[in-house]
Amino acid sequence: MNLAVYNLSGKQVGSYEIDPAELAPSVNKQLLHDAVVMYQANLRQGTQRTKSRGEVAGSTKKLYRQKGTGNARAGGRRSGTRRGGGHIFAKRPRDFGFRMPRKALQAATRMALAARLADDEVRLVDSLSLDAPKTSSVFKLLGALGVADRTVLVAPEKHDDNLWKSARNIEGVSVAPVGDLNAWTILRPRKIVMTTAAIDAFRASVKARAKPDSAEGAVPAVKVASKRVAKKATATRKTTRGE
Repeated sequence: MNLAVYNLSGKQVGSYEIDPAELAPSVNKQLLHDAVVMYQANLRQGTQRTKSRGEVAGSTKKLYRQKGTGNARAGGRRSGTRRGGGHIFAKRPRDFGFRMPRKALQAATRMALAARLADDEVRLVDSLSLDAPKTSSVFKLLGALGVADRTVLVAPEKHDDNLWKSARNIEGVSVAPVGDLNAWTILRPRKIVMTTAAIDAFRASVKARAKPDSAEGAVPAVKVASKRVAKKATATRKTTRGE
C-alpha cells in the first residue's frame, strides 16, 4: 500500500510504500486485548482502602437483649449490616499490575501498528522539526491532515523538546517517540501522525528482531564437546576397574 507523505504545511510531497504484513503477517485480537488490559492494569494505583468493623468508631456492646423486644436479634453497632458500621469485605491497598512475556508485547506492538496501517489511520509527514515551541504550527498541521477533531498520537523518530512543548497544550494530542510505542499507545488514539524516519526506524527494529540468533550455531559444538568428555570419563573408569 502507498501512503501519502505531507510536509508541515499539509501539502503532499511524496508517497511511502509499505506492506502491513511486513510488520505482522496476521493480527491476533486476543493478544492485543491481553496487552491493553496489562497496560491499563499497571496504571491502576491500587490505593483504595475502607474500614472493617474492627476499625470504625463505636461500642461493641450488644444493642439490646436477644429476645423479648420484637426486633430482629442484633449485635454491636459496628456490624456491616448497620449504617455507620464497617465494610464486611473491607478493601485494602493492592497491586493490580502483572507482566506478559517480552516477545508477546513486541508482537502486540507490531500487530497494533499493522492494523492501524491497514485501516488507513496513519498519516505520514516528512519532518516534524520546529525551530521553537509553537502550538499553532502543530495545530495547523493537524487541521491540514484532517485529524484536528480526533485524538491523535504524534510519533517522531526521537524525542523533540520543541515538538513536545508545541503539542502538549492541544487537547487529545499525545507525543511519544517511536522507541516508546506499545500496543496501548498505538491503539488508544483515533489517528496517528508519524514521520517517515520514525516508520523507517520501526521497520528496522522489526527486521533486526527477525534475524536468527548468531549464538545458536555454537550450541551443537558445546553438546558434542560434552559428549566427548563423557565418553573419555567412561573409558577412564573402565580402565581403572580393569574391565
